Amino acid sequence: MILAISSRTDEHTKVVIAELSRIGASAALLDLSEFPQAMRLAMRYDEGDRSFQLRLAGGAVVRLSECRSIWWRRPQAFVPHPEVLRPGDLNFIQSESHEAFAGLWQAVDAFWINHPTRDQVASHKAHQLRVAQQVGLCIPSTLITNDPEEARAFVAARGQDHTIYKAFSATAQDWRETRLLRPGEVSLLDRVRYAPVIFQEYVAARLDLRVTVVGSNVFPAAIYSQETSYKVDFRMDMANARVEPWPLPPDVESRLHAFMSALGLVYGAIDMRLTEDGRYVFLEVNPAGQWLFVEERSGQPITAAISRLLAEREHLEPATASDL
Repeated sequence: MILAISSRTDEHTKVVIAELSRIGASAALLDLSEFPQAMRLAMRYDEGDRSFQLRLAGGAVVRLSECRSIWWRRPQAFVPHPEVLRPGDLNFIQSESHEAFAGLWQAVDAFWINHPTRDQVASHKAHQLRVAQQVGLCIPSTLITNDPEEARAFVAARGQDHTIYKAFSATAQDWRETRLLRPGEVSLLDRVRYAPVIFQEYVAARLDLRVTVVGSNVFPAAIYSQETSYKVDFRMDMANARVEPWPLPPDVESRLHAFMSALGLVYGAIDMRLTEDGRYVFLEVNPAGQWLFVEERSGQPITAAISRLLAEREHLEPATASDL
């Protein structure tokens, strides 16, 4: 059994489960938003034995001891029962649910893409930059601060037209794209005292790169962001972005493998920029980044690579918690 921990509405999950079915592999979807209302957890420890079981909303039982491969794909938040109304009780339910499942993920012997612990650590942008430096990748000059004086000094050294700023995270409800600092925003730098901000030198691009890594497979794709209406962040005009396969220099590919290994990631969607003078500049990695838009336009078989890796590892000896 292959287990996908995700959402029933996630398109990436749907295509991987469909591909697993096509190649004859058995897969189940686990949506954590159904816990604890409709999903039942039972972790049993007896002398010399243990078993972990989930009973899903429709009555199906998932025995995690039978799951040799687990895909951690943007898991959903727990949703307490609507009968619970007191804020203190709701916080307690969330905390207890998190502790139970965090322990479960550490206790399960399986091959993960990616293990939750490594996925969480690797998502921190400051840590990514440090690891990228260590493996020899080129990165933009960066300042992370809530100190207005530090922010002003960083902008003054590079110039307003050569400074971008971005948030640590963004959601569909609260989207924040990467932006060039605008003339009227220099006077607003005092506001960084409210929360830390990521400032970086603006890397002028010949093109952007989305490098999708699946185990030992690397799928580099050029995104011609400079042909779109928003040259700073291709995500703002993704529908009009031309995408095609791109050959990475061997030394860059080698450093990306070292980067993924250092973070303990099996899968990652890496964003880079290729400058006019030929430098490959690392920007960030999303451990659960999207790939369908790349696959559909470039023809790269990313879905098949993920499915094949999950199916192949299902028949191998699982990793143990001590390997993490």
